[in-house]
Amino acid sequence: MSTTKKVGRGHYVNNKTLLEEMTKYREKVQLAKKEGTTKPPIPNYVGQALLLIANRLSHKPNFSNYSYKEEMISDGIENCIMYIDNFDPEKSKNPFAYFTQIIHYAFIRRIQKEKKQQYIKIKNMENSFIFSELSDHMDGHEADMGLPRSNLFDNEITAEFVKNFENSLEKKKKPDEKVGIEKFIEGPVDNEKQL
Repeated sequence: MSTTKKVGRGHYVNNKTLLEEMTKYREKVQLAKKEGTTKPPIPNYVGQALLLIANRLSHKPNFSNYSYKEEMISDGIENCIMYIDNFDPEKSKNPFAYFTQIIHYAFIRRIQKEKKQQYIKIKNMENSFIFSELSDHMDGHEADMGLPRSNLFDNEITAEFVKNFENSLEKKKKPDEKVGIEKFIEGPVDNEKQL
């Protein structure tokens, strides 16, 4: 089995070379800690590999159509740099997979964050139009925009987005689910009561 990772045409990151560079880097970091000197810079090959991995991963179908792809790539690289010292060549010989996993989860976190921001924007716009409509109605003046204001947010895409986002929030809550010791004890748990 080859240690070079293939995506589409040609090779773009050699796992063996990346492992060698990470091993050398880890030794330099440990020596710097031991001597109390500043941490060495990340090798150029490792930095280029991180950029290539993030760029290639951003072209996968589940990540390719977002307008904030550059932010996703930046988050992925930033997270790799944050956790680069956690890679231990004695435990794993696959830094490519390690960094790909970090970047993958950074992408997912960015998508969730952007969806939350989009949801907040939609709800704020809905609320501002509702309040504006109420104040116009109370003043006896209706603003004519060609459409009734209540129809501005009756589009299927926005409604579906809001519905899906709110459903995902409900799934996360699950208030009836017992956690910790409550799973094994019937009735409510009184933490103040001494046995």
